[in-house]
Amino acid sequence: MAFLLDTDILSAIRRKQCDPNLEHWFQNNRTADIYLSVVTIGEVERGITRQKQVNPEFAQILENWLEGILARYGQRILPLTIAIAKRWGRLSGDLGHDSADLMIAATALEHNLVVVTRNVRHFEPTKVNLINPFLDGHIES
Repeated sequence: MAFLLDTDILSAIRRKQCDPNLEHWFQNNRTADIYLSVVTIGEVERGITRQKQVNPEFAQILENWLEGILARYGQRILPLTIAIAKRWGRLSGDLGHDSADLMIAATALEHNLVVVTRNVRHFEPTKVNLINPFLDGHIES
């Protein structure tokens, strides 16, 4: 089984006080089976840009952290493709909004990945398989 991390999970593992359930989930899954979407990279970059205006030092810390993420995940950062864009378009049309979460869901659906998120309700309408590692880590479909 392979997984696609939602942005909230990537942000949560950066924190000094990482949730023990989340740590346990990462320890019990192979790094090679964990992927990111370029959409997540964009969401993190947006956060860094906003931080530059209010806290430049923290923004620099985040930039350094993101560079480490890019190096660590490398080929496991999935690009947007025509198939993903079409899937996103169908989801967006059916659900009536065009959030970044729908692009992440479309990526997971096209690659047959399980989305790892704390924001389960954002993804449930897409029918993608989900895991909330903050709870019991079981797959919801």
